[in-house]
Amino acid sequence: MQNYSDYWYQSSDGLRLYARQYGKSNAEHTIICIPGLTRNSADFTPLCEHLAMRYRILAVDLRGRGNSDYDSNPQNYHPATYARDMICLLDDLKLNSAIFIGTSLGGLVSIVLAATAPEHVVAATLNDIGPEADQAGLDRIKSYVSNPNSASNWAEAAANTKSTLGHAYPNFSDDDWQQFTKNIYRENAQGQPELSYDPNIALLLQQQNDVPPTNLWPLFRLIRDTPLLLIRGALSDILSPDCVAKMQDQQVDMQFIEVPNCGHAPLLSEPSALGAIDRFLNKIKAKDQHS
Repeated sequence: MQNYSDYWYQSSDGLRLYARQYGKSNAEHTIICIPGLTRNSADFTPLCEHLAMRYRILAVDLRGRGNSDYDSNPQNYHPATYARDMICLLDDLKLNSAIFIGTSLGGLVSIVLAATAPEHVVAATLNDIGPEADQAGLDRIKSYVSNPNSASNWAEAAANTKSTLGHAYPNFSDDDWQQFTKNIYRENAQGQPELSYDPNIALLLQQQNDVPPTNLWPLFRLIRDTPLLLIRGALSDILSPDCVAKMQDQQVDMQFIEVPNCGHAPLLSEPSALGAIDRFLNKIKAKDQHS
């Protein structure tokens, strides 16, 4: 049974964008969950169900993913554009601010928002992402996003998914891979599974050949007053321990946990991740009560 409602809103340039809405609209805080590059709102299902009794939650499909419109201009598949879309969502919800939980690309969007529009960000959880990313991980992502494998049936789709991401989730069962695959694929008109994103989202990555990875340290230095929780997969090839240490030096109050035996990126359904998010949100609530 579907335990969320469909929420539609419009971007500033006229795209119809989608989010799954959980919880009660009169909750004290609203949480906006932003997925990674090729992922969508389905990624956050266990987390949203866990939090729905206490919060209003919207898990978004970024433009070019899932149920949201694809963009005719691939140059708009950029963190700054996604940040503007999140402000449009807040405006549509008639909210000034929210708590953001961002996985990978979604974490970059959260950093951009907190640095450029801090009044809109109560706090942020950054899932396996920081102001810089390891080149090896970026190359790996570029290779599979730029050259997606086709699948004629769901068994092939699950095999493709496991082949691409098996290193990140070594404990997954066959059932886990099937569920994960259903979250990132959808059936086309011929009844065959196809990846649920616009292939043109790879354009920005392709244009970054021979260019150093994006450096968001100047923006990160601007968000010292934003409460942060950083989550890292212990096997991550995107967020290095060195980057974590630098972030902790610059954000001494930042909370941090590492999810064992998990790569890029934790699903946020792991017990350690759920516990850390609960503690982080409780700390924000306690701070509100004393302010």
